[in-house]
Amino acid sequence: MIPAIFSPAGLTLSADERAFFRDADPAGYILFGRNVADRDQLRALTDELRALHGRDRLLVSIDQEGGRVARMKPPVWDAYPAGQAFADLWQVAASSAIEAARCNGALLGLDLAEAGINVDYTPLLDIRRPGAHDVIGDRALGDEPLQVAALGRAVLDGLAAAGVAGCIKHLPGHGRAGADSHKELPTVTAPEAELESDLQPFRTLAARAKIAMTAHVRYTAWDDALPGTLSPHIIDHIIRRRIGFAGLLLSDDIDMQALNGAVPERAVAAHAAGCDLVLNCWAKMDDMIGIARGLPAMDEGRLARLDAALAGTGTPEPLDRAHLLFTRDALLRIEA
Repeated sequence: MIPAIFSPAGLTLSADERAFFRDADPAGYILFGRNVADRDQLRALTDELRALHGRDRLLVSIDQEGGRVARMKPPVWDAYPAGQAFADLWQVAASSAIEAARCNGALLGLDLAEAGINVDYTPLLDIRRPGAHDVIGDRALGDEPLQVAALGRAVLDGLAAAGVAGCIKHLPGHGRAGADSHKELPTVTAPEAELESDLQPFRTLAARAKIAMTAHVRYTAWDDALPGTLSPHIIDHIIRRRIGFAGLLLSDDIDMQALNGAVPERAVAAHAAGCDLVLNCWAKMDDMIGIARGLPAMDEGRLARLDAALAGTGTPEPLDRAHLLFTRDALLRIEA
């Protein structure tokens, strides 16, 4: 098994993809809108991926946050609110916001579990900052560390109840970024003392979350040359030690324009810096082949963190979807 997460190009696997994925044996897959048509099709695709590797607990993931980041869309699946909805409710009734976020996480998880998806790249624990780029914006759960941590914990708990693992992102914090890392490398020049508040939600949930994702952001206080994803210092000293995250650490998509060099070279650098798994989203066969050739087999430590991350997935608690939906929507209607 190699420490990579790949993605298919379409609604079904091509013969070339089937052969390559079987031989490369990546740790898992990420799905996008191009892979999603309806319930039967999506379940057939995830079933085929598992059958290809013979692993029931194969990591099969998606970005299904709600709001503008949703790969599974109406009318087949429900629309879900963005993080801002729960941040707004927090200002009126914090306990109601926590319960609404938990119900929403469980509802998301039920959709994903039915589709054979066991990892959702949410919640964001990035703190919304005034003047920052809108790439985070209304996706954030708020602008105060305790609030973000409490709502993020509720999302994780809701997903877990449905048998799905959440993923906290983007360590060590994307909220101050003045640029979109999909397009260019953001540089954060805040002093170390100010960055401490950005770490707080991640530190609060470090023991609860089993999966986390790095940020393609340069923080001059910690490393004035390399972005977080490629920085051994940030991954070891900030993420692993100061935040205390000991779980499965993923890179953000290494195809994003924040990073330089050929995609396979980026993958090798992210792995060498300390990312457990390298995320590659664009289904470009040449890039995936290069990544497979460049990365070593997963070591025992990474395999153990992968196993721990997926433990408990696929075994949902008894949940009443109608009750969850009623409760969430009733709470979100509360006004000051």
